[in-house]
Amino acid sequence: MTVVDWALYRDGMRESATSPREAIDSARRNGGFVWIGLHQPDESQLNKIAQEFSLHPLAVEDAVHAHQRPKLERYGDTLFVVFKTVRYVPHTEVTESSEIVETGELMLFVGDCFVVTVRHGEHGALKPVRDRLENDPDMLHRGSSAVLYAVADQIVDTYLDVADRIQDDITELEEEAFSDPGGRDAARVYHVKRELLEFRRAVNPLAQPMRMLTGTQLPAVDPKVRHYFRDVEDHLTRVQETVAAYDELLTSMLQANLAQLSVAQNADMRKITSWAAIIAVPTAIAGIYGMNFTHMPELTWRFGYPLVMAVIGLVCLLLYRGFKRNGWL
Repeated sequence: MTVVDWALYRDGMRESATSPREAIDSARRNGGFVWIGLHQPDESQLNKIAQEFSLHPLAVEDAVHAHQRPKLERYGDTLFVVFKTVRYVPHTEVTESSEIVETGELMLFVGDCFVVTVRHGEHGALKPVRDRLENDPDMLHRGSSAVLYAVADQIVDTYLDVADRIQDDITELEEEAFSDPGGRDAARVYHVKRELLEFRRAVNPLAQPMRMLTGTQLPAVDPKVRHYFRDVEDHLTRVQETVAAYDELLTSMLQANLAQLSVAQNADMRKITSWAAIIAVPTAIAGIYGMNFTHMPELTWRFGYPLVMAVIGLVCLLLYRGFKRNGWL
């Protein structure tokens, strides 16, 4: 099986066991709980665990196929919790196709004597969480709900870190927002907005499960641990507000970019109109003298041609100066 780690915990300490079967039996007889961590198990592998702990088939199906939104569901005395894990993808600069955030999923089955974690994706490993709890016997003594708290705390702290990293990308785009009169930055801004939407889909739905963990009596959740979930909820609220502010800023940048593009187009149109008006003068005069009538002014006069050219040049110069003074050229 794709078992990353498993352990028996009792009285805040990790105890030795020769096999998961022995650890489960010991937890049921003598107290404590078993924590089994799985990474992308298939249906047959997870069904073995499901039969052992009487997990609900619908929850097992969700854990196998993933692609779930963050949620908390209660099946009897067992809780099924889904988290979205998020990782910031390092890159040298923001382009129209660069990946900024990568998401995965983490599911937890939490009962009185067991915790089963199912991870999908190549990030969001729980070894740091396990090490942290094993170094904190007082928290680990709270039972399986301590694992749920520690996992939620790490995931939301990761959200905070990702939000800070995204801010650097948005700052870079903001500094360049008015340096591209051609409007080419609009595609980059829109791409970051799409990546931010993926991040938002991981963060916002988690608010309801966190409210349930802090304000509802749930099985397998120690009442004293519920106070710790309030801190996680506060951090989650901060992430939500930050993401919403980023989204509004990106929307404003898109609007500013479009306005900048419109101004540039208007300036180009004024230049084109000005030059068209200047060119219209020699075109009109040349068109008149190109009618080939016999009796026309100054056709036989020696200075007729220089006079016409001088008039054309003078009118064009006056028009140029007028457009220049008005800022059209």
